[in-house]
Amino acid sequence: MIATMNLDHSEAQKAIAAIQTELERRGKAAVIAVADAHGELIALLRLDGAPMASIVIATNKAWTAARERQPTRQLGQAARHAETGFDMAYFGDRRYIGWGGGLPVFKDGKVVGAVAVSGLPELEDIEVAQIGVNAITG
Repeated sequence: MIATMNLDHSEAQKAIAAIQTELERRGKAAVIAVADAHGELIALLRLDGAPMASIVIATNKAWTAARERQPTRQLGQAARHAETGFDMAYFGDRRYIGWGGGLPVFKDGKVVGAVAVSGLPELEDIEVAQIGVNAITG
């Protein structure tokens, strides 16, 4: 039997609260998604004014980061590499996404979930998502 550690609802809420506070401080709106180790959604928050499309994008970023055990931007850059790049369709699932803003959460060297943000410029999505990861990992 293989046991998998996962983020729980209280950890997801910590990440969402920390990110929400930061977004409100910046006067910005986005969608925040937190997923378990399999990429399945635990919690989602769409702040008032966040783009509707960001609901699916944030969910897919969290799913991808958890499934691939790496930041979504890293996967996207690998796919777009001029010589070694690949079509994301090769993964066989349209939920895979290569835009930055999805970050895996590690505990004891294993991925236990992911935090994702969508609705801001890519580097800001990443920066704010990291605040959520930090809220979970301390």
